[in-house]
Amino acid sequence: MRLKSYAADSMAEAMALVREELGDDAIIVSTQRAAGGQGVRITAAMEEPMALDDEIETVLSGTEPSPIAETVRDCLDYHGVVPGLLERLVGRVRALDVSEPTMACAAALDEHFAFAPLPARQAPRPFLIVGPPGAGKTITVAKLAARTRLAGRAVSVITADSVRAGAMEQLSAFTRILDIELYKARGPDSLRDILDETLGMQDLTFIDSPGLNPFNDNDMSFLRDLIDSVDVEPILVMAAGGDPVEAAEIAEAFAGAGATRLLATRLDMTRRLGAILSAADAGQLMFSEVSVNPHVANGLCSINPVSLARLIVPPGESSGIEHAATPEPAPVRAAPARTKEFNAWNEARQS
Repeated sequence: MRLKSYAADSMAEAMALVREELGDDAIIVSTQRAAGGQGVRITAAMEEPMALDDEIETVLSGTEPSPIAETVRDCLDYHGVVPGLLERLVGRVRALDVSEPTMACAAALDEHFAFAPLPARQAPRPFLIVGPPGAGKTITVAKLAARTRLAGRAVSVITADSVRAGAMEQLSAFTRILDIELYKARGPDSLRDILDETLGMQDLTFIDSPGLNPFNDNDMSFLRDLIDSVDVEPILVMAAGGDPVEAAEIAEAFAGAGATRLLATRLDMTRRLGAILSAADAGQLMFSEVSVNPHVANGLCSINPVSLARLIVPPGESSGIEHAATPEPAPVRAAPARTKEFNAWNEARQS
């Protein structure tokens, strides 16, 4: 903040001097009569330009201001990423020597998150699909089974959902089309017996589970009993587009029960990915697949740092310098490009 004093014969003349030199945004700090009661003296203040803020930031952080980092910051803010995670990702961008925003974001995501797609051919343990009600677990199991079947591998599907009305019938409709036998488990002991019976017969096994309230002790106790009864890897299925703070708490609850990876659904219906970023961060979950359309045969694809970054900072997003000179907010500019980028990415993946 810059301080300066002005003396004049009258208050009006002193104010005119303040406005002439400091402008209308000047702040009057104090006014007083001049010595001997002749005239007035005004002390005014003016905020320093942003350059000083940049200088302070440089001194405190030891790094130069980065237009690339500010572009990434704008995009992460548009996606609703919680402040703590946003700052950590932007900090990683600042520390990287990458001159293009999308690739800088990809590098930061790669450093901060783990990416581990589900195997498409064979796995030593069954995958237990878990998550809150309505996340899309049953259709996800169908998509995973279809992908395995289309790859020419043997697959087994088990439903442990005896709670939701019609759950068995919904999954059965898909397994019949795929010519896959559907097993029904009525609890931890039943699930263990089925897995013992089918051990070694299939390349991949997927287990559907009931939708569970992560904040209900009985629900989470049931899930832990299910996981402890058999040697499985729990995969958390969550719908993208929710509240980031809620998503983080949900992920923490399921991670505490044993979930290791995050499979995000409904990306085709979501423009803001802050919820799944916050969930993966809070639960220390690895990103695996994402659901990009409702089709069972080709509705899933793996996600990696570059493809995720392309959805957050679409290629061609303006540089920080251009952004600073443009009065229109970044989120308004970014949204159409982001939707276009997602559609192009999804079409290329399916071709």
